[in-house]
Amino acid sequence: MSSPSYKTKQFFFVLIKLSIVVGAFYFIYNKLVNNNTLDFSEFTTYLTENNIFSTKNILLLLFLSSFNWFLETLKWKTLVSSIKKTTFLEALQQSLGSLTASLFTPNRIGEYGAKAIYYAKHYRKRIVLLNLIGNIMQMAVTVVFGVIGFFFFAQHYPIEISTHRVSRFLIIILVIFGLSLFGIKQKKYKIKGFSIEKVKQFIKDLPFKISALTFLVSIVRYLVFSFQFYFLLQLFGVKLNYIEAMVIITSMYLLASVIPSIFIFDVVVKGSIAVYLFSFAGVNEFTILCIITIMWLLNFVLPSVFGSYYVLNFNFDKQNNSL
Repeated sequence: MSSPSYKTKQFFFVLIKLSIVVGAFYFIYNKLVNNNTLDFSEFTTYLTENNIFSTKNILLLLFLSSFNWFLETLKWKTLVSSIKKTTFLEALQQSLGSLTASLFTPNRIGEYGAKAIYYAKHYRKRIVLLNLIGNIMQMAVTVVFGVIGFFFFAQHYPIEISTHRVSRFLIIILVIFGLSLFGIKQKKYKIKGFSIEKVKQFIKDLPFKISALTFLVSIVRYLVFSFQFYFLLQLFGVKLNYIEAMVIITSMYLLASVIPSIFIFDVVVKGSIAVYLFSFAGVNEFTILCIITIMWLLNFVLPSVFGSYYVLNFNFDKQNNSL
């Protein structure tokens, strides 16, 4: 049986690229129009009638989103430089293109494969690991700030905690931790095709300068999008100072980062967490859902629109020959 011709392969590759872009835009449309927690027409009407966004505020919000993705691109460029020299423009193309390709996958798992495909076959496993390290560092920053924030949140607000539920949760965490330790000790255990030993060695071999810079960029990026959330709270007239708001924001990001790893419906869960936490400060549900939607539009939808350009112009043969 003869293999498909070059033109046939190119046709199917173009079809895949179009499917990714169409799928991403349909996902965005569906999230906005068929949102059970926030009616999109009500959302746009509220923003228009209350004239919340002046030109100055819009420019600042766009600057913060651009800076956020500048930092994400810088983080990826720094990590990739450990195995191959990559320009900032190439790192930007890979970051935005992989965002578009992974937007409609659970927990953006498609990002790993999307970034790997930009590189020749012998680089791909290491690219997957570098992407994993970058995400782990960002998660570590979220956990550190989140734990501190949640400690002060619990001190300031009267949270009713069920001892039975907490005990059950701790037991589950201990079981997972125990299984993880057992898995790490098993040399045959693998993560994305790598043995645990190879993963540990890969992390050890990563230059300290690259690890430190990546972690520092992750911290700055966290502070940027957290401030963007705070700024939106101010625009919507929420009377919380920066420290009060950050206590809730950091707690929100902590819980929202942990729970979606279990539940697929991450947007619904994140909105519910935000509404619940901010209710302690007397912030109404509609305001928080509006801010969550705006954050999603600015930091995911807008970059994915630019990313769709890179997806459509991606040339598999040219990319793999150059990278």
